[in-house]
Amino acid sequence: MAGGTEGKSKRPSNTAFKQQRLRAWQPLLTPKSVLPTFFIIGIIFAPIGGWLLWASERINEMRIDYTHCSDLGNTFTDLSSDKYDFRLHGIESSTIPHPQEKYDSETNTCSITFNLPKDLNSDVFLYYRLTNFYQNHRRYARSFDADQLKGKHRSSSDIKGGDCDPLDVETIGGVKKPIFPCGLIANSMFNDTIASPLLITPSNSDSQNVTYEMTSDDISWSADRKRFNPTSYKPEDVYPPPNWRVGKLKDGYPDQQYMRDLASNQHFQVWMRTAGLPTFRKLYMKNTKDTMKSGYYQIDVTMNYDTRSFGGTKSIVISTTSFIGGRNPVLGIAFIAVGGLCVLLGCIFTVRHIYRPRRLGDHTYLSWNQQVQSGLADNSNAMASGRQQQQQAGGSMRQRF
Repeated sequence: MAGGTEGKSKRPSNTAFKQQRLRAWQPLLTPKSVLPTFFIIGIIFAPIGGWLLWASERINEMRIDYTHCSDLGNTFTDLSSDKYDFRLHGIESSTIPHPQEKYDSETNTCSITFNLPKDLNSDVFLYYRLTNFYQNHRRYARSFDADQLKGKHRSSSDIKGGDCDPLDVETIGGVKKPIFPCGLIANSMFNDTIASPLLITPSNSDSQNVTYEMTSDDISWSADRKRFNPTSYKPEDVYPPPNWRVGKLKDGYPDQQYMRDLASNQHFQVWMRTAGLPTFRKLYMKNTKDTMKSGYYQIDVTMNYDTRSFGGTKSIVISTTSFIGGRNPVLGIAFIAVGGLCVLLGCIFTVRHIYRPRRLGDHTYLSWNQQVQSGLADNSNAMASGRQQQQQAGGSMRQRF
């Protein structure tokens, strides 16, 4: 070497990790170890699946579609069986009277009545359910500005051409202002107003018109609430999203307090968490204290949200929960299916092993032996190929060391 110094060696240091001498354990998969594993998995998964399915079936749930309520008159009309779905534990759905709907065109209100044949113990949740709405579309799911939602003052130049495009900046009457909150998600927010259920004919009671009070407090995830802070915008600094410009917001935000309250609007927070499937439900209200007594109920819904424009539907869902959450038979069915499949495979492999056992370490199953037996190559070619492979392996080893 130049200067009498040795160059740096690229040889790894002589340690167990770098020289691949770490201790390892590789299980030997034999029929005695594999077959019991199949049966153990099946014995464990199948009962768990049955338990989950049993818990799911005990959850009470009612779904009523009101998409076409605006086509009805001002008298109650029975819904067809495909417009609702009642799953009440211990009660046949065929024995429950059809829900009814009517529409008041003057107030744009859909009134829904239904019979609740049994008490629903708390917790009781009211959801809205939408179909054929693809919140999981890539451009839609990223169409918001996180800094704007955190309360930062984002100018037109800051958000122009960003994720909120094309609903980022708007010019009205020659005045250019940013949209707050910007983006497709906020603009398409569900804005039907659903009132608390009203008990109009209680069972075994003389009282009437008792409201089952439900609240929208604590309906969003605590992690989502941290994403929203009161805005530093002033009403004259921004425009509301296009679909929001009705009623109080027709001419813009009325005051600063209205804009600051948006950060604590949990309906908005729930909507901003996008769904992964085109059919989804989102929590609207809940009651975690009182029992929902049996009887006839009426729910009034102010119709503002148009789902027919994109071929979708909208429904209200009233549901209880259990330790697994809402009604979800898929989870239990999946456990049962996996458990049953493992038991079936275990039985098939056991029969195969009993009637046609395979000797462990049998060299006839090697690839070159299989070629000889099938006539694809003769013994001489196989032996020559084997010798050639050994020579190549030896040469590569010599080159390495």
